[in-house]
Amino acid sequence: MTPYRELSREQLQAMKAELEKQFEEVKAKGLNLDMSRGKPSKEQLNLAMGMMEELKSTDKLKCETGVDCRNYGLLEGIPEARRLLGEMTEVVPEHIIIFGNSSLNVMFDTVSRSMTHGVCGSTPWCKLDKVKFLCPVPGYDRHFRITEYFGIEMINVPMTPAGPDMDIVEDLVSKDPAIKGIWCVPKYSNPQGITYSAETVKRFARLKPAAEDFRIYWDNAYCIHHLYDDHQDFLLEILEECEKAGNPDMVYKFVSTSKVSFPGSGIAAVAASPKNLEEFKKHMSVQTIGHDKINQLRHVRFFGGIVGMHKHMKKHAELLRPKFEAVENTLEKELGGAEIGTWTNPKGGYFISFDSMEGCAKAIVAKAAEAGVKMTEAGATYPYGIDPHDSNIRIAPSFPTLDELQLATEIFVLSVKLVSIDKLLAEK
Repeated sequence: MTPYRELSREQLQAMKAELEKQFEEVKAKGLNLDMSRGKPSKEQLNLAMGMMEELKSTDKLKCETGVDCRNYGLLEGIPEARRLLGEMTEVVPEHIIIFGNSSLNVMFDTVSRSMTHGVCGSTPWCKLDKVKFLCPVPGYDRHFRITEYFGIEMINVPMTPAGPDMDIVEDLVSKDPAIKGIWCVPKYSNPQGITYSAETVKRFARLKPAAEDFRIYWDNAYCIHHLYDDHQDFLLEILEECEKAGNPDMVYKFVSTSKVSFPGSGIAAVAASPKNLEEFKKHMSVQTIGHDKINQLRHVRFFGGIVGMHKHMKKHAELLRPKFEAVENTLEKELGGAEIGTWTNPKGGYFISFDSMEGCAKAIVAKAAEAGVKMTEAGATYPYGIDPHDSNIRIAPSFPTLDELQLATEIFVLSVKLVSIDKLLAEK
């Protein structure tokens, strides 16, 4: 395909006229397609329906230590659930606490607690003049909404193919004691699908922060969410690396089964050093007498162990893989060589990241919406919703049916072409 920039004004205008005709035909169909959020499809949710049969009213609902899961107790979670999620996130059960259904909730609480009570005896953040967080971009919008909610200043750190730009991270963290944390989705990152390299993980573990209460918020949301059996990314385990580097307390590692079982009724956990876990438990003991142990038991009995969980995730991959490939193939067929957009081809996770020509993302998303395709708002992958280049768009292939997704992607491509041609015509 000839790069669009090399086409004459007349060629671009002729192409635009034909594309506008196609767009109007699609628009007249009155479609309502959703590629906005990384929600599992109905077929994916159905994979875990057997979990509903695991517990009966006639069962003795006791965990392996004999504690009745219907009653109070076991603040840290039942032992077998700690073992299961420990295996999922590659830590020993003693280094993990089980929470409710949402890891996002745990992250929010952790920031909130740091604001009001500090971190392991340090000054509460609310008493400081300034609190800052580093935000790898593009990144997860809900992370940024948490720090914005608490009035924490967010600093963009560019992503590279190996993870966040560690030269920038090391420099900022070592010099500024107001920097208290960094958001990370280290495996199959949201939205680019990047997995941090071994060297990046080791550099994180060796950080020398100016703030004693600096923490890495390691949101390992997609740790077992592979799309392929034979092409899987590997992520070095961060807690072990921090221990080796003499920084055992520097990381909070979050995980959940939200996109493994049921997003609304999974189980979440945090893995951390003994010192950090004691801090968590001290506050939890005021907040709750214990999380939902019956749900923990249900998960353990359904999966049986990490082998069962991996088998289950292969079923997810079989549903997701054709969708990702449909989007990628359409983008390559329609835009390959045009030089009006680039995109990622992740090996796992839930998103494809698309970068348009600078200044076009908002217009593309608005154009797609005109034809009935709902997408994540342009700018959402940056703090404060401000993409300085107005170029990044997050594509979420999971929720629509394959036919709907194919149609939505074709409409998206039409929108990319039309907006890009308008930009090029304006420049000529």
